[in-house]
Amino acid sequence: MVNEIINYNLSLQGQLELLNSYDILFSCIETVVFVIVKLPTLPKTLEGVISKEKFKKSRAYSLDKIYFHFLHGFVTILMDSAILLYGVLPWFWKKSCDTLESIGFDSENEMYHTLAFLAGVMIWSQLTNLPFSLYSTFLIEERHSFNKQTILLFFRDMIKSMFLAVVIGPPVVVAIILIVHKGGPYLAIYLWGFMFVLSLVMMTIYLVLIAPLFNKFTPLPDGMLRSKIENLASSLSFPLKKLFVVDGSTRSIHTCIVLKNYLFFTLH
Repeated sequence: MVNEIINYNLSLQGQLELLNSYDILFSCIETVVFVIVKLPTLPKTLEGVISKEKFKKSRAYSLDKIYFHFLHGFVTILMDSAILLYGVLPWFWKKSCDTLESIGFDSENEMYHTLAFLAGVMIWSQLTNLPFSLYSTFLIEERHSFNKQTILLFFRDMIKSMFLAVVIGPPVVVAIILIVHKGGPYLAIYLWGFMFVLSLVMMTIYLVLIAPLFNKFTPLPDGMLRSKIENLASSLSFPLKKLFVVDGSTRSIHTCIVLKNYLFFTLH
């Protein structure tokens, strides 16, 4: 089974290279579009709507984000190209097999092997993305006075995210493997149905179980704001059930509003 999967990964090499070529092409297109639309002065259509000072600050922030996006994208393309060129994924798959054997697990068990491989990929992804996340949060956002997140909170969120991936990921992966083995000619339909149900479940539990792990939600007190929101929801036939204030300002001063069966506001 292991050899079959390695051969399958190798057979996908050409397809992965093609996808990487598309990434390079779209990055070039984004660069051309950026050069065309970069505006040094306030457009006439915005005169009187926002001040020149606000436009200048907004433009500076947007340019910093765009430059960072290009740099991140360029480094990602280089890394992906190196992974394809040197066959890192098949090597990683083999190493995950060796790791399982060294700790006493059955490396021929497809589920164990797949989970070990994905765990390694997740750790690699976290390590390679960490410098960019730190730079974006504590340099770009800090430079423009948007960041309110501390280093401790940053790493605490990262650890919580990894913990959730460890808890939620394995059952999903195991279910997909079982569907692949048992799906037969209706594999695509079964996978689509599973992912559809999973997305509905995740949307439901996110607001109830996952989001409170990262933010504090307190009921919006009675008052003019609550009355206006309830009246607006009623006029639009929106199924508003509860109103919460989210302490999103502990990480950023960007305003965020999420509409769902619950309605969350980030207030500053």
